Amino acid sequence: MTLILFVSLLFCFIIGMPIAFSLGVASVATLQFGSDLPLTLAAQRLFTGTDSFPLMAIPFFMLAGELMEAGGISRRLFDFAHALVGFIAGGLAMVAVVAAMFFAGISGAAAADTAAVGAISIPAMIRKGYERGFAAAVQAAGGSIGVIIPPSIPMIIFGVVGGVSIGKMFLGGFIPGLLIGGSLMIVSYIMAKKAGYERDAFLGFAAIKRTFFGAFWALLMPIIILGGILGGIFTPTEAAVVAVIYGMVVGFAIYRELKIGDLPKIFAKAAVSTSTVMLLIATASIFGWILTAERVPQNVAAYLVNLTSSPALLYALILVCLLIIGTFMETSASLIILTPVFLPVIHQFGIDPVHFGVIMVTALAIGMLTPPLGICLFIACNIAQIQLSAIVRFISPFLLVMIGVLVVMTYVPAIVMFIPDTFGG
Repeated sequence: MTLILFVSLLFCFIIGMPIAFSLGVASVATLQFGSDLPLTLAAQRLFTGTDSFPLMAIPFFMLAGELMEAGGISRRLFDFAHALVGFIAGGLAMVAVVAAMFFAGISGAAAADTAAVGAISIPAMIRKGYERGFAAAVQAAGGSIGVIIPPSIPMIIFGVVGGVSIGKMFLGGFIPGLLIGGSLMIVSYIMAKKAGYERDAFLGFAAIKRTFFGAFWALLMPIIILGGILGGIFTPTEAAVVAVIYGMVVGFAIYRELKIGDLPKIFAKAAVSTSTVMLLIATASIFGWILTAERVPQNVAAYLVNLTSSPALLYALILVCLLIIGTFMETSASLIILTPVFLPVIHQFGIDPVHFGVIMVTALAIGMLTPPLGICLFIACNIAQIQLSAIVRFISPFLLVMIGVLVVMTYVPAIVMFIPDTFGG
């Protein structure tokens, strides 16, 4: 069965079939030609794979992100970030990263983060004389933080698949997200200084105050979400519903940029995004069930345990594996398939699953900046109207610094675990 499963999957990848369909086709082919199990099992697993209360957070967080974006949130966040750091050398590049970090606390998705902020930041950088490739690279790197700073849809998926506390995962993503964001800003400063890009004038503390109050309601949203989860007021799934209600109140009553007529388009966009992720989860659940039935996770765990007795070396092997897989497989699919494979291994080595989950999500987020499946790269290139080849030399320094932070996070667990251990109970 295993041979048929992986050969079928490889064939689907070669002919360019979307990942969700590739997983489904490979699974059905395996059931049909490699076992005596009925094909009705595939339909059953499609349903049970998505029949999960925590997974309901995904459509609600996506809808909340669409509501906040349509309500003028990304522009206000950009204006506040510009008032804060726009006067530094390469300031607009830093603004792109800071605005992406702010928006990460709303969207939970890297693609949404890159698109929402990039639509404003990339044209602004180009108008100021920044090279298009550099502008696109900065925004693509900043957008990848969207799955690290909570709320994070990949963290929800990991929590559901691995039976790990989603609330603790959210708390664990804060410091890593800030570290990566700060590192990207330093790289942006160095590259902009070397290229001689102009800096904007300091707008003054009055502008900072004005733009802060303009973005206040957007900045308050992640605080409400995490405060409610931390205080035991609501679960992560219920927090997603709160985020939707909050987005509507802000958009209609406070910023007043949302109109009733905008809702059908917003709901449609959120539905399309949600259906893409949920179909992937459904088909991946069949794939994962077959892997488990064939004892692939247990065999991989036994192999790695026999290969090394060092947790440090084990982590190094897993990181290399994740960084490679992240280049050609979508993050959600990778999490659904690989989480059951790696969790038995890390349990044997005494590694905290919350720490591992944040590391895994971060490693796969780096894959969003690498071809052939670098979704953040493609979105940024499309906005900047350039070919992928024009961004390659600019993205490399950002990739290197993100991998560096990932390694530090891996071997200094306190970076991830300080907030969950202190406040997560």
